[in-house]
Amino acid sequence: MATNRTFTMLKPDAVENGHIGTILEKISASGFKIVAMKLTQITKADAEEFYAVHNERPFFGELVEFMTRGPIVAAILEKENAVSDFRTLIGATNPADAADGTIRKLYATSMGENAVHGSDSDDNAAMEGAFHFAGREMF
Repeated sequence: MATNRTFTMLKPDAVENGHIGTILEKISASGFKIVAMKLTQITKADAEEFYAVHNERPFFGELVEFMTRGPIVAAILEKENAVSDFRTLIGATNPADAADGTIRKLYATSMGENAVHGSDSDDNAAMEGAFHFAGREMF
């Protein structure tokens, strides 16, 4: 059963390049309600835990290094069909393959530095949101 919440992170490249406001505006204009949000820096241990599913992949070390190089914006978003709709809004992982108007087409610079994370399932959305937010931080 689909839930109405998903998790996102504006990655260090998006924060460094000053895209927080424009990305959040695009998210809001697409009908998502922000129910939790914070600017934070994740540690190496946190990044390794969060991306543990990729720990056997050759890009894992680069991913951890990238995600810990600067602050991120973590957020939980609410909307009917949140996971699916948000995946459509962010576009393909590779910005060269992303549809026009998607967040990654507009703000990503490469497949590795692709501006934003979006949960790929309802279960992962719940786990990822709980990883970054305590219950009292969600509204």
